[in-house]
Amino acid sequence: MTTMRLAERVNKITASQSLAMAARAKAMKAAGADVVSMSLGEPDFDTPEHVRRAAQEAIDNHWSHYGPVPGIPSLREAIAKQQNGRENAILYTADDVVVSVGAKMAIYNTIQTIVGAGDEVIIPMPSWVSYSEMVKLADGVVVPVTTRYEDDYCLTPAALREALTDRTRLLILCSPNNPTGAVYSREALQELIEVLRDYPEVTILSDEIYSCLTYGTEAVSMAAFKEIADRLVVVNGVSKAYAMTGYRIGWLLCKNSALVRACTRLQGQQLTCATMVAQKAAEAALTGSQECVEEMRKVFAERRELICRLAAEIPALRFRKPQGAFYLFPDVSAAGGGDSVSERLLENAHVAVVPGSAFGCPECIRLSYAISTGEIEEAMRRIKRELTEI
Repeated sequence: MTTMRLAERVNKITASQSLAMAARAKAMKAAGADVVSMSLGEPDFDTPEHVRRAAQEAIDNHWSHYGPVPGIPSLREAIAKQQNGRENAILYTADDVVVSVGAKMAIYNTIQTIVGAGDEVIIPMPSWVSYSEMVKLADGVVVPVTTRYEDDYCLTPAALREALTDRTRLLILCSPNNPTGAVYSREALQELIEVLRDYPEVTILSDEIYSCLTYGTEAVSMAAFKEIADRLVVVNGVSKAYAMTGYRIGWLLCKNSALVRACTRLQGQQLTCATMVAQKAAEAALTGSQECVEEMRKVFAERRELICRLAAEIPALRFRKPQGAFYLFPDVSAAGGGDSVSERLLENAHVAVVPGSAFGCPECIRLSYAISTGEIEEAMRRIKRELTEI
């Protein structure tokens, strides 16, 4: 039998550990095991009714053909209006928006457009699992910068300056952060921008997918800083705030018209356009009542209080209280480290979590509290029992 030869760019990337852990949990459930999964970053709410209705109406109104590559104008206008509503110094128009198949595709397109062979990309660690793999696909060089528990896992100006070189092309920031839940303050972001003044060739990719999910603090957009307008890419989408993960609609905003045109050309060869029905649903989400977003945020806030209270009862867990998103990211070094603990929890306690090594922080595990209160209570009871035995 002939062995098919695969491209090296595919061989050098790894599979998503969060998806892999979720798949293992589903397989165990299918085999009859009572597994509580805290592995996926997916809201457990139904998509709001008015959004579902808009999708149905889009089908009935024949939104079933090709559309503009960067997205339908009305959606792009709604995206720009929503972003501008955050009281930012950088104001966007529909021409600054490219709609993609999820925020993940928007990030991928940005990296493919900016990063070439040998170009360096600074990624504060811990970070979302896909950033590094996307940089590898672009033949770029990942420059991981380890952040500290004492700094709430936020990148410091000193650490950024040390990592910057004349080969740096991109800095990726995520606030609120996945997996830590940390939120950068306005002052912290301003300090990073001051460092970047000396490196005008460095583009900033700001992943703001969790911007609507904060607790007692403000998620400041990088668009609040006018001085970086020509080298800032803001990424967002409807997956987290509107429980629309399966609709796969995300976008980028950028005032640099050359980058917008390049991303549009790239996307034209990749996928033509995002699904038209999903675009109309996303438009309804952005232009309709935002009460559904606030209702979900309040529930997540209650779950955050619950999981932090229960985690505080487990001596083996050392954690920072998350300020945003819906993850707890405890250090489990005292119990053997993230890989060991995540495996034990799945096999012995039937709780699926993601090892911190997936995010560049092997001493931790990520627990998603985007699950019901009852599931959180049961999962934490099992975790306490298992880690107490350890």
